[in-house]
Amino acid sequence: MASNGRLSISARFSPALARSNLPRFGSRIKWFCVIAAFASTALLIALPLPLTLPLAAVGVCLALMPRAPLAMLVVLLTLSPLRTLIATESGIQLPLDIGQILLALYLGFWIAYRVIKRRTLLAIRPEPVLLSAIAFCAVLSIGVWTSGNIVNWLTEWLKWVAVAVLIWHVLEAGRANWRWLVFAVLVSAVANGIVGLYIFFGGSGAQHLLILGRYFRAFGTFGQPNPFGGFMGIALPLAAICATVNLYHLLLELRAGGRIAPSRALLLIACVCASAILAAALFASWSRGAWLGIALALCAMLVALPRRLLHGMLLALALAAFFAALWSAGLLPRSVVNRLTTAASDLFTISDVRGFNFTPANFAVVERLAHWQAAVSMAQERPIFGVGLGNYAAVYDEYRLINWEAPLGHAHNLYLNFLAETGALGLSAYLAFWLAIFRVTWRTRRHPDRTSRAVAVGLLGCWTYIAVHSVFDNLFVNNLFLHTGVLLGVLAILHHQVNGSLEAE
Repeated sequence: MASNGRLSISARFSPALARSNLPRFGSRIKWFCVIAAFASTALLIALPLPLTLPLAAVGVCLALMPRAPLAMLVVLLTLSPLRTLIATESGIQLPLDIGQILLALYLGFWIAYRVIKRRTLLAIRPEPVLLSAIAFCAVLSIGVWTSGNIVNWLTEWLKWVAVAVLIWHVLEAGRANWRWLVFAVLVSAVANGIVGLYIFFGGSGAQHLLILGRYFRAFGTFGQPNPFGGFMGIALPLAAICATVNLYHLLLELRAGGRIAPSRALLLIACVCASAILAAALFASWSRGAWLGIALALCAMLVALPRRLLHGMLLALALAAFFAALWSAGLLPRSVVNRLTTAASDLFTISDVRGFNFTPANFAVVERLAHWQAAVSMAQERPIFGVGLGNYAAVYDEYRLINWEAPLGHAHNLYLNFLAETGALGLSAYLAFWLAIFRVTWRTRRHPDRTSRAVAVGLLGCWTYIAVHSVFDNLFVNNLFLHTGVLLGVLAILHHQVNGSLEAE
């Protein structure tokens, strides 16, 4: 049934009846917590851990779903980056990874809850963010006919389907509570950042990640520093803009002579602390791609923050000039400058790594270039459809260079990786998808609410960061595509609100 631009499948629904059927907690919640605590303790003692974890996840879903369904997303996004840690360090053998299990549980319980309450089960809004994700998945599905390994194709394709599903779900379920979703992403990133800082100060002891003679490159629960730095870089623009807008509100209250609300001060402190932790963890990752990505993301946010574009460009130029002056004056840490300059010189001077004599200092750059060349060779042989989504590692041995036997899972350049796996068709679809996202985000800057507009600017920083860091790595690993899907859903909500306000005018 179509109505108001929506395609929906719905049962009869009475708001009054639904309100009457909502559970009344009142003082009973105390007894519920006591019983839940005793039951959890008994399960931990009586049952093996592999069985306790799924039961605990089910219990959390059942407890949170009736009153705060979106609160479960905080649990989902916080625990999903444990995928690599569980796979490498734990003896637990799960049928699916932790992110897939929690996502399936969450969506399953949400659908069951909607059915029981006789609410709309399926509604597809003509929002450009959602439609772009659906179109991208449709283009990727063409590759199933040319893929050499269907299982690898399906694994990667389902990631983008999950992104589209999360956009749809957030657009339907999170319109009134989208700030919870931003909070969920930041909580997840800060939790991982704290783990990364612990590793940086000696928590890992991994000698191959030793830097500056006494510290260790932070990798959180990702197992590798670069994607960990990517997670910090995706979340940092949001944390920084939230801290900025809360500081602005607090200054307005002080200027008006009003009393500062304690909640406002606490929120500002929380945002500032989150920004500091994420920035420190990003630096501790020692990832050059992360450093470059966050620098350009902040410039993009400065361009978008003022109402007038010219003012924003002047702010970005001032920031760039400030850092250039620090660089020229030798005021930046020498270790950071050396790491950036050596990488840049190697990337621009080495055109072919075949027969190139690498050293420990340039090994990481040369290894990345070797995989770039392998990806280009794949694309040259199959330029239209590629070797198949997710099949880079499977066919790598046919295209690799001598001395570089390990496929490493991807080409360490997301654009070349898409070109190799999905050909010109898939890469064009990927670029068109993000071009549409940037266009929608820029339009969302017109949001009449100051906080919502600031979040839109923060999201622009997130997308800029992903675009830049993707030149050096693949960030959609270790379930980070779930966080990306949630943030895209927040963008869809804000854009829908902007369209509504413009129509009202």
